[in-house]
Amino acid sequence: MVRLEAAAIYAGINILLLLLLAYLVSRARRTHKVALGDGGNKLVLRAMRAHANAAEYIPSGLVGLLILALLDPAAPVWLLHAAGISLTLGRISHAVGLSTGTLNIGRLAGTALTWIAYLLIGGGLIYAGLAQRL
Repeated sequence: MVRLEAAAIYAGINILLLLLLAYLVSRARRTHKVALGDGGNKLVLRAMRAHANAAEYIPSGLVGLLILALLDPAAPVWLLHAAGISLTLGRISHAVGLSTGTLNIGRLAGTALTWIAYLLIGGGLIYAGLAQRL
């Protein structure tokens, strides 16, 4: 089951990224003594947005990867890796870029890579779904 193992690797990395970003929110809140929300603190807000943005994109990307992996052999392994790498690098790059609070290459590259992953996953799912019928 090479496809499921590939999906598992990207799922594991992205779940750990979400955990790290959640920890950074907790640390920022402790450091700045904010019990709930951002307390009007820009650093806490940046940490929260980095985590929230990842939480908005990672789950659906991973669900798509899993479905692609399960549609063996309609979805080629290279597609899983291309989408998984793009999603993972995109989310890491975006989180790092967002932590600076300005529009920068990390945020732009992260967004572009994430959208490329979504295009690969979405297109792959449509192709695999139709290939099963043909």
